[in-house]
Amino acid sequence: MNQETFKNTVFVLKDEMYRFAKRFLVSSDEAQDLVQDLMMKFWQKKDELAGLNVKSYALKCVKNECLNKLKHETVKQNFADFHIHRSELYKIEVNNLKEKIIHFINELPEKQKMVIHLKDVEEYEVSEISEVLQMEENAVRVNLMRARQKVKEQITQLMNYEQRQISR
Repeated sequence: MNQETFKNTVFVLKDEMYRFAKRFLVSSDEAQDLVQDLMMKFWQKKDELAGLNVKSYALKCVKNECLNKLKHETVKQNFADFHIHRSELYKIEVNNLKEKIIHFINELPEKQKMVIHLKDVEEYEVSEISEVLQMEENAVRVNLMRARQKVKEQITQLMNYEQRQISR
């Protein structure tokens, strides 16, 4: 694979890889560093990438690197610090709904979080998500349904709470 081919097949995925990494790591800097490191590794293994589904392979690598990073205790602590306690969440003004939805998504179990991100943010097809996450397509659909249902329930609870506060 020459430089031009690499640029057109691998390097074009950097933004998508960054967004996916940021979903896991929360920190923009850590996500950027991770993607940059992976790009260097991909360049070193550029000849091995020929014939692969590069997009799927790249996102699998991002997922695995992120999960490895999250295993370290200091990163776990930083990740936990970004989560807002539920009672504090209700104190935030109503017009921050987007941030609240992102928070709800971040509270989901890892599989559900990855599936909802790939489907609703990155707009992947179920078959692509299945390949990236190495899950059966039915498992992807079930995790997506459960994730959406949980987020919907939390939004409903939040709106009910806000409505009760307004009524007082």
